[in-house]
Amino acid sequence: MSEPSPAVSRAFVLAAGLGKRMRPVTATVPKPLVEVAGKTLLDHALDRIAEAGIGTAVVNVHYLADLIEGHLARRTGAPDTRVSDERAALLETGGGIRKALPVLGAAPFVVLNSDSFWLEGPTSNLRRLVDAWDGARMDGLLLVAPTATSLGYEGAGDFVMDPDGRLERRGEREVAPFIYAGVAILDPALFTGTPEGAFSLNLLFDRAIATGRLFGMRLDGQWLHVGTPEAIRAAEERVKASARTP
Repeated sequence: MSEPSPAVSRAFVLAAGLGKRMRPVTATVPKPLVEVAGKTLLDHALDRIAEAGIGTAVVNVHYLADLIEGHLARRTGAPDTRVSDERAALLETGGGIRKALPVLGAAPFVVLNSDSFWLEGPTSNLRRLVDAWDGARMDGLLLVAPTATSLGYEGAGDFVMDPDGRLERRGEREVAPFIYAGVAILDPALFTGTPEGAFSLNLLFDRAIATGRLFGMRLDGQWLHVGTPEAIRAAEERVKASARTP
């Protein structure tokens, strides 16, 4: 495993959501503990954090929180995990991270959706993202996947990207070539002046776009959407197929 990067040494895993689209599977199991290819989505995320050399991960909990906390307590090895408790109120993506800022610290950190799942290329995409971070010109760096080749995704995409990697939102009634893959590096300064309580990370993405400081890095591999029970089965078939490919 790589040594922790001096620039990015902490990660936040978004694991508090209700997983409504995954029902009935998530009636008794929180979505982060749903298994894909023999491993929970949460463990896929944490293992990739460890592979990228990031030593500490904060995991937020709300829905079926006891099950996630128990799973983390049984987990061994890197990264060191800490829990951010949102049992009292679900804070959405931005609010959940804001609550954990005292633990995350003043340096840039990685954010992962617990259901972010992809087939790797030759090297770790999260390691590539960390290596590409440039705080002098970036407030946010997003891992983005090609809309056309992402398995199980049927939307119109999220972003267009210029040759320097700078991101803009897709226009209304347009199709964008890239989708947000659920992984980003953020400067905590982006959270200055954000509201108390629940809010979306999209607020911060739009702030960074307005100042020309939101960038993207293209995923090397294939992003797999795992938002429904059917999508999990499709993702597992794709994982098996990739394992059979020389």
